Amino acid sequence: MRKKIAVPTVDGKLCSHFGHCQSFAVIEVENNKIVSEDYLNPPGHEPGSFPRFLGEHGVNIIIAGGMGRRAQDLFMQNNIEVCIGVSQEKPSALVYKYLNDDLETGNNLCDH
Repeated sequence: MRKKIAVPTVDGKLCSHFGHCQSFAVIEVENNKIVSEDYLNPPGHEPGSFPRFLGEHGVNIIIAGGMGRRAQDLFMQNNIEVCIGVSQEKPSALVYKYLNDDLETGNNLCDH
């Protein structure tokens, strides 16, 4: 099964707040193996723009440090699974942890 996993990044690692990211790493997975990793520049940061943008790119899962409740709801409305409270690491390392059921999530790192 193919999946696309997005990770908001800054300086090559997960950005603690997805709304402040420089780019999104979009990692495509097939049969629990990474088959590609691309970086997309995000659109302007407006309410609802990131969930819509990532949905249009076929993303199924987002791994983030933190995001507001409204953004979480919009991702879920776009059938995108949300993993929050994740530590700052390289996107591929986070995806490998997710695939191995080893991704540690925690408190939302965003306060709104």
